[in-house]
Amino acid sequence: MICILLVAGHGTVLETQIKNDATGLYGQLTGVPKALLPGIGGKKILDFWWETVNTYKHYERWATANDFPVENVVNDGSTTLEGRLGAVADLELAIRSRKLQDDIMVIAGDMLCADQNFDIAQVLRFFRSKPGELAIYYELEEGEKSSSRGIVEVCPETHRISRFLEKPQEGVTALRLASVVFYCLRKATLPYLSDFLTLQPQAQDRTFGRFWEWIINEEKLPVFGMKLPTGFQLIGQVGLSDYTKWLAHYSAQQQQCPAKPITCRSYARVGLMGNPSDGFNGKTIAMTISNFWAEVTLMESQALVLLPHPLNDPTEFGSLQDLYCISRKEGYLGGLRLLQATCKKFYQFCSKQGIALTKQNFTLKYDTNIPRQVGLAGSSAIVSATLKCLMKFYNITESDLPKPTRANFILNVETDELFITAGLQDRVVQVYEGLVYMDFSKQLMDEQGYGDYIPMDMSSLPPFWLAYLSDPSDSGRIHSNVRQRWLNGEAEVVEAMKSFAGLTDQARVALQGMDWSRLAQLMDENFALRLSVYTEDCLGPGNLKMVQLARQFGSAAKLPGSGGAVVGLCLDQVRLVEMRRAFQEAGCVFCVIVPYNPSGTIGTNSQD
Repeated sequence: MICILLVAGHGTVLETQIKNDATGLYGQLTGVPKALLPGIGGKKILDFWWETVNTYKHYERWATANDFPVENVVNDGSTTLEGRLGAVADLELAIRSRKLQDDIMVIAGDMLCADQNFDIAQVLRFFRSKPGELAIYYELEEGEKSSSRGIVEVCPETHRISRFLEKPQEGVTALRLASVVFYCLRKATLPYLSDFLTLQPQAQDRTFGRFWEWIINEEKLPVFGMKLPTGFQLIGQVGLSDYTKWLAHYSAQQQQCPAKPITCRSYARVGLMGNPSDGFNGKTIAMTISNFWAEVTLMESQALVLLPHPLNDPTEFGSLQDLYCISRKEGYLGGLRLLQATCKKFYQFCSKQGIALTKQNFTLKYDTNIPRQVGLAGSSAIVSATLKCLMKFYNITESDLPKPTRANFILNVETDELFITAGLQDRVVQVYEGLVYMDFSKQLMDEQGYGDYIPMDMSSLPPFWLAYLSDPSDSGRIHSNVRQRWLNGEAEVVEAMKSFAGLTDQARVALQGMDWSRLAQLMDENFALRLSVYTEDCLGPGNLKMVQLARQFGSAAKLPGSGGAVVGLCLDQVRLVEMRRAFQEAGCVFCVIVPYNPSGTIGTNSQD
């Protein structure tokens, strides 16, 4: 591939305003071509692009000083705006005069880039993975008008640009994805440049915006879009005030590096109704709780470092007996593998989705107080918090990674990368946060790739409680052979999953009507149904004893996850206190649930 930097523009507005500036601050820039004006970090704008791709007097001097072959500076012969050839004609001239027969990368040399660290290698890899041309785009910043840019409509699945609007008038489109002069063209497409020039004899019409409008909207050639999570400004289109404003804005962003540490939390969840039918095209209601959380901190660093947790990822032990006791209780798999798998999957996702990440490294560390192996979604909480940090660090937006896709991403980290048995419920509620109703019907999952996820009101909730075993077994064994029986179409299991969904719909009505007695009854029915399908041997004696103990105090109880803990609803405050004491005497950990509400309010009623 050959890279061509376009630097022959005539920015009369900026040139005139620099020349007529009365402050005297910009006198030294009089007559300096736009691409050689100061950029970010003390570099000329063209310095940045040359370093990025690394691969007449003003430009010749610059070329000599930067070890750039002078013969590769193509002079189009224009000295005034009126005598210009037009951007597409300049590109065609460079290709024709140098007899180029290769794929071409085209970049405007007078373009300010907000982020000085993006990885151009990702651009090349993405281009080579697609059967067509490539146009780089970014999401307009607040205050930027779509009428000053070429606006693209990009298919989120194929990444093909379906429509190109060159500087549309205000109100024509709500799209905010702006194309910049940064393209990759295949060798076979280069003859279209000459065809376009034949159609556009006037220099003012020979712009890249018009070219792409013609190629995409009329010729229907396949052109794909890749997003860079950063801003761009073509200074040839602005005056002095805008140039200095954007230069200061981007420079201020650059000076903030290294950025402050990014810390994100995700919370444990309890399944209130319908679980475990989320893995069987059922329906569930779950809630995040602030009692337990996983926290991940990301700090920019020279190398990419994943720090082991001193307790969850031990590498030193006091003795062989110490190693035995810790391994028996905690297992062999800590959280470090979750960080690594999330980072790997994140890079893979962005590459596939056409999002070029910056060349920045970081250090990740995590902490968590979610008890292990009791089915409170501790693993997915670490993955979820890690993903939040990565999105913030690389400026990945909600439109790049919508919430339903984010939940699928977290599930795929665990199932595809780490072979953890899991369903979507935990990941959905940890992404949406709060109290969430989830419908995983086969039709929805097949048609859109995710279910219907509906946040519910948390302003008044009853006093749920949680108890878990202090020495749990591996909760992953709770699923037994039920999945295979379901896949085989066994009537008992198929009907049970439909019944779970029905209980969930009834519980949703009870929650909306604040009918806590009915909700408690439904929770008991949920457990009875689960017991009938999974059997006592599968659920295990510890889980059964906790449910039985709760029933002695008139409390509803069910499993909030895969096993090792129970969630309950006791409407008698006196008996709730007595039950707490009984659980503690039985060697269990007991707590009243504090719901985590993303709105910032705690959702409990006056009974709590």
